[in-house]
Amino acid sequence: MDKSVRLDITQKNTRKAGSIMTSQITSNIIRVASVPSDQIYIRHLESCHGQPRPQILRLPDPVPARGPRSGQSPWWPPVMLSAPWVRDHRDSFDLMHVHFGFDALDPQQLRETMAELRRWGKPLVYTVHDLINPHQPDSAAHLALLDVLITGADELITLTDGAAAAIAAQWGRQAHVLPHPHVLDFAVMERIRQSREKQRAQDPQRLRRVGVHLKGLRANISPAILEPLARIVAEIPNVVLQVNIHRQVLDPDSSEYREELARLLTGGQLQGKWELVSHEYFSHEELCEYFASLDVNVLPYQFGTHSGWLEAALDAGTAVVVPLCGQYAGQHPSLAAYRWNADQVEEESLRAAVRRQVGLAFIPGMGAAERQEQREALAEAHQRIYSTSLGRRKTLPQTGSSAAGAR
Repeated sequence: MDKSVRLDITQKNTRKAGSIMTSQITSNIIRVASVPSDQIYIRHLESCHGQPRPQILRLPDPVPARGPRSGQSPWWPPVMLSAPWVRDHRDSFDLMHVHFGFDALDPQQLRETMAELRRWGKPLVYTVHDLINPHQPDSAAHLALLDVLITGADELITLTDGAAAAIAAQWGRQAHVLPHPHVLDFAVMERIRQSREKQRAQDPQRLRRVGVHLKGLRANISPAILEPLARIVAEIPNVVLQVNIHRQVLDPDSSEYREELARLLTGGQLQGKWELVSHEYFSHEELCEYFASLDVNVLPYQFGTHSGWLEAALDAGTAVVVPLCGQYAGQHPSLAAYRWNADQVEEESLRAAVRRQVGLAFIPGMGAAERQEQREALAEAHQRIYSTSLGRRKTLPQTGSSAAGAR
């Protein structure tokens, strides 16, 4: 039976539930082929104060042969997730840890990569971020890939108890539950949260701002939330609604232009229902200031699993309203949730959630010190999981030449 790690680090509470046996390994460094490596979630799994032994070294992302196909993710498609790369670089890494990017492969390609990992005695760790892909309207392709990854990985990690329960129910596998690390830098987080404290003390009747961001209108984002949200915000004194969207969606010369939505958004602005802000993709600094400007952020998601966006909002002390679908509501106890009925928002549940968050008597999320403590615990937990998976693989016969001990 699998042994699992669970970290429960929330406001005013630090507790580690469960434990895993740490296997002795011979090297002082564990070299991880992380897919990807240069992504904020993965970067924030590293210790700030020097690594525990053994040290974790995550390899840099290889440059895709034909160049990056995504400006937001320059590592995509992930070069490491190919059987030839595993074979050719088998002496350069000890285990592989997959987070994102496997949607670039089909199930057979993924099986071939995993077979090559097994051939050379390389454990596979998979963090299940998305049980449903928020970018895909049809979940079938993603589920086919999950069938390969979840059943074949040596160790599974996920972010919430609800996701772990879903994995156990569908695939009969136990996952370690490790929460999402911080998104904002500690100094920025502290500055924004201290500013909120001062505003609350100095002007309790200040104008408050509820924001909803439609981004580029990816598959799980629905503008159907706007009209009921506008009615709800209009009922609350000293509260305004701000709607953000990427500029390209409103630009008639862009391939991403959505004419009907553009009419809805500009019409609502002219009628005074909301303030409309269109812009390019946020830089990290702009994202921080966006959350700092909001009191409440509403996620307009109709499906999905977990959200790094809401973690960034909580880092900034922004109260968050989430849908009850997926596992969003399990990411932090301060969240308030609403329901969708098919393609329509259940307005009463949205009203209750928005009113609760607007009237929140405390600044939600963890402060910088608690987030830093959480980060150290996450670094330690990953080290233990890696050590255990390597120790287990060393006890199994290998079919590759000298791969398992070629470090």
